[in-house]
Amino acid sequence: MFVLQILIVVLLVVAAVTTLLVQSRSDRFQGARDRSLAAAEAFAHSPGLVDVMRGHDPSKVLQPLTEAARKQGGVDFIVVMNRDGIRYTHPKPGEIGKHFVGTIKPSLAGHVTIESVHGPLGNEVQAVVPVKDARGKVVGMVSSGLKVHRVSSAIDRQLPLVLSAGAAALALATAGTALASRRLRRQTHGLGPAEMTRMYEHHDAVLHAVREGVLIADADGRVVLANDEAHRLLGLVPNAEGRRVTDLGLPPRMADLLVSGRVATDEVLPVGDRLLAVNNRPTDRRGGPPGSVATLRDSTELLALAGKAEAAQSRLRLLYDATMGIGTTLDVQRTAEELTQVALVWFADYITVDLAEPVLIGEEPPAGSYREAPELRRVALAGIRDDHPLYGVGELHTYPAPTPMAKGFVTGQSVLVSDLGADDDWRAQDPERFQLVEEHGCRSLVTVPLQARGVLLGVANFWRSQERPRFEDGDVSLAEEMAARAAVCIDNARRFTREHAMAVTLQHSLLPRGLPEQSALDIAHRYLPAQTGVGGDWFDVIPLTGSRVALVIGDVVGHGLHAAATMGRLRTAVQNFSTLDLPPDELLSYLDELVNRIDQEAGAVNEEAVLAGATCLYAIYDPAGGVCSLSRAGHLLPALVRPDGTVQFPELPAGPPLGLGGLPFGAVDVQLPEGSSIVLYTDGLVEDRNRDIETGLRILATALAQPGRTPHETCDAVLGALLPDRQRDDIALLVARTRLLPPDRIAAWEVPSDPAAVADARADLSRQLARWDLEEMVFTTELVLSELITNAIRYATGPIQVRLLYDRTLICEVSDTSSTSPHLRYAADEDEGGRGLFLVSQLTQRWGTRYTPEGKIIWAEQSLGPPL
Repeated sequence: MFVLQILIVVLLVVAAVTTLLVQSRSDRFQGARDRSLAAAEAFAHSPGLVDVMRGHDPSKVLQPLTEAARKQGGVDFIVVMNRDGIRYTHPKPGEIGKHFVGTIKPSLAGHVTIESVHGPLGNEVQAVVPVKDARGKVVGMVSSGLKVHRVSSAIDRQLPLVLSAGAAALALATAGTALASRRLRRQTHGLGPAEMTRMYEHHDAVLHAVREGVLIADADGRVVLANDEAHRLLGLVPNAEGRRVTDLGLPPRMADLLVSGRVATDEVLPVGDRLLAVNNRPTDRRGGPPGSVATLRDSTELLALAGKAEAAQSRLRLLYDATMGIGTTLDVQRTAEELTQVALVWFADYITVDLAEPVLIGEEPPAGSYREAPELRRVALAGIRDDHPLYGVGELHTYPAPTPMAKGFVTGQSVLVSDLGADDDWRAQDPERFQLVEEHGCRSLVTVPLQARGVLLGVANFWRSQERPRFEDGDVSLAEEMAARAAVCIDNARRFTREHAMAVTLQHSLLPRGLPEQSALDIAHRYLPAQTGVGGDWFDVIPLTGSRVALVIGDVVGHGLHAAATMGRLRTAVQNFSTLDLPPDELLSYLDELVNRIDQEAGAVNEEAVLAGATCLYAIYDPAGGVCSLSRAGHLLPALVRPDGTVQFPELPAGPPLGLGGLPFGAVDVQLPEGSSIVLYTDGLVEDRNRDIETGLRILATALAQPGRTPHETCDAVLGALLPDRQRDDIALLVARTRLLPPDRIAAWEVPSDPAAVADARADLSRQLARWDLEEMVFTTELVLSELITNAIRYATGPIQVRLLYDRTLICEVSDTSSTSPHLRYAADEDEGGRGLFLVSQLTQRWGTRYTPEGKIIWAEQSLGPPL
């Protein structure tokens, strides 16, 4: 209403102003027309105008006259023109001589023309008047014009008054409406008409929909209002409103209470076969009308509902406990035990869970139906007493066909035996077991098959003894809900067990199954998979040429089959790259490039790049000089333990994790005395949720700072100090104690780059093998050494070095300054050369080339077996 009144006032003011503006525009136009016509008429009839226009230079005479007349007449222009419309005068001299803008044809016929045009001076109202000579012939025309906005009218004086009056009216209407609305909202407590209507509709709907009777009586004891529930509970006649309460045939106590106006709270009164709880309050509180309002509840129905609510509450509590208490772990037996513990509290006196054997090892039982119950193993049992006759945990048994347990498993449906004493089939088939159960006091049973995703896993049995009421049909659905929850959790645990076993099997198959034979290091290792799943930690020991040994350890971020498979791919790649005899930093560069390529291939098919985030540490130990070369790709620093127990974490360039690329890898050479230990590990050893990595490294250093221990003792000591209570990540630990190749097992000399020096080299070789008691290998080794030296003399420049290593094998090395590697080829019958390396490959166990900063080394390795 307030908005409507304001809108009406605003519309009236707008209409008045619009009317005045239209009238003002009409007045202005008429004024401009009259003034223009008067000026044009006056100048057109000026004496001598015709003679001047016929003169030699009309513009020179008329221009000052028209300007003076224009200013005196208050018009914008006075233009004199000939019959062709060519101007003789104009306020803008530049327009003289140009065509007049406007209509001149009527004026040539002797008429006056008045129009609105857009001329050189803007939008104007102009009049065109003909100029006639004494004989009445039109010799020219005079036009005068004026802009409309220059003409004032009375509206300019009236408009402020109208606007002021409109504003005053608007203010008065606003104030009056605001006062009226304020009083109305105070009376209706701030509710508008729509809200008041909606409130009364809601109140009426609620009043007649509630399951509680409401009866309002006035001060005279007459019924003002009674809802539907009050009619039902009190048995009122249809037209009870308006009648006295005492005339409705109510019991005296109820009628007296309703008309007394006294306060009553949950006062129970009998009405027919009902007990009603009555609450009575006066209505004249807070300024209301005199009378009373009573609410009525049927206590008889409330008692029945209270029993149902208590049963429903117990049921919901049991289901809640089952939801929260079953399936807390991914262990099959523990999940079955959780089902028995939950049901024992609220539902049964004894609970047993039997599962098929394949379920316990993670396999899936055969799908389809059963003709008879298979052999089951009891995995969980809980009861109120321990001296029960039921099968114990771990026992393997088969239920006879007539038993409820066998029926439930075969049919896949729950079986209720409310009274065990009436089950004659079970008694006849298994009388001994049935008698034990009955004598123990078990009198009711519910058997529920455990099935998930269409596969039968086992059976759960719920027993009640004499202390509890027998099972009923409603209890079966509750038992089925608990069993369904447990079955899904057991199946999840079974699947996890299977996948975990598969992942562990895969992981162990990808890890080294044994340590290779070598003489450079005494090695011990430990690998502990995470308790919740397998990861991507791995290690390897790779024998290299020249009695050297490579130690590798890595970590792939993540857990599960993906991580295990990724670990296997990385280990295979490292083994392949190690055959190239690359330095540690170059090998990691090749490995990083491989990981990048694999990630790009995975990204091209929208697969997850599973290799990103892998770390690796690669070390090469040379027992001939006791030098260890190390490089890492984002991995933790190794620990070096000196023979005196001093622990050092050498500063290695960190390098990015594999797959990130962009930065080179660096390598560091460390001189290690004999008896030192190289300790490689993954982050699962030193880092945990309850322990940061710095603390773990300090504990590791303390555990390693004990001289004289073997690698196996070192592994045990480290795990004893750092192994967490609950291992959440894989742990890989590799401990290698260094050895040095004895100096008398190494022989080296320089050979001149002269073919004649080959004979001297063979002689030196024979003498050295005689010192090592390897005379039976002299012939073969001379052939090999001769071919290698001859190849170096022919294709290389600079000094040539020969070195013999007597270890598990006899290693012959020839080094030169050339970086060109020879290649094995098969020479044709007519070729004079090309058979040297072929002979070397046939006479030795293996041969190859490795590069050094100075050049290359061609090596050949012979086993210490019988002579060729």
